[in-house]
Amino acid sequence: MTQSKINIKNKRATFDYEILEKYIAGIQLAGTEIKSIRQGKASLVDSFCYFVNNELWLKGMNISEYFYGTYNNHQPQRERKLLLQKKELFKLNRKTKESGLTIIPLRLFINEKGLAKIEIALAQGKKQHDKRESLKLKDAKREMDKVVKKY
Repeated sequence: MTQSKINIKNKRATFDYEILEKYIAGIQLAGTEIKSIRQGKASLVDSFCYFVNNELWLKGMNISEYFYGTYNNHQPQRERKLLLQKKELFKLNRKTKESGLTIIPLRLFINEKGLAKIEIALAQGKKQHDKRESLKLKDAKREMDKVVKKY
């Protein structure tokens, strides 16, 4: 099988949150959802993960309706179950409860086997001054790259 080019990122995640740990999870999808993802029609903006009965769910991810889908088409904003090992789920659940951390999706991709996977992260929200600091570092790096490129 050829390597898929699908790599949908959550660009606000690294700006709004400090990433502590990363995990790769599977997603439970309907038939037309995987077809839309393969066309690149998905968005992770404003999405987050939460626990219900020791199961991890993803809310806020938008997968556009499949163009060729009929009445069997999926709902674009529905909640989707994430698939992880039991010990990983237990660890994430414990950390989110005890220390006020949150779980956010970082990127959605198709692996070598053709399965949709999502990279999630245990993250801590940044304060406003941390965000300003991130912007300053980003601008400084851009300026240095300009200078290096000139010479």
